[in-house]
Amino acid sequence: MRKVVFGINMTLDGGCDHTNGIADDELHEYFTGLLQNADIEILGRNTYHLMYPYWHDVAVSQSETKVINEFARTFDSIPKIVFSTTLKSVEWNNTTLLRSNLQEEIVKLKQQPGKSILIGSISMASQLTLLGLIDEYHFVIHPIVAGKGPRLFELEGMKDNLQLKLVGSKTFHSGVVALHYRKHT
Repeated sequence: MRKVVFGINMTLDGGCDHTNGIADDELHEYFTGLLQNADIEILGRNTYHLMYPYWHDVAVSQSETKVINEFARTFDSIPKIVFSTTLKSVEWNNTTLLRSNLQEEIVKLKQQPGKSILIGSISMASQLTLLGLIDEYHFVIHPIVAGKGPRLFELEGMKDNLQLKLVGSKTFHSGVVALHYRKHT
């Protein structure tokens, strides 16, 4: 069965605003690795708008460093599903817009053969965490206290604590720390 993997950049105070991090080559190399171990990316409307057209344009123009260009190419080429009830269409290549039930679609995807299913949206991650459908979490913590921005999880209605098991960590030269957890079973 395929794994559902959530990876997110966040500040020490739990902020998940993409403008408050350290976006260097080492960080992009880490996320390129996550993308290469997946064969589909799940996004919500807001994350879709944050990522497109910027990363598509970088993939085409190759206007950044070699490592960031590789991230852009990898991200641009991976199939993506955007869950939204308000978007009319999506323009990004390899991208499908779904209005169907998130839980049903993720359960179906998990049962298909393939690599991991990568979650790239805090709203999708909150919903899937409540449903118990995320298998692994990659929290990439930046040494910044931002004091603003969206928070990691909105988990109203969660019945039990979510127990996670630390299975790996990586410290970057910038002071960023990536923590890799699996759902404790």
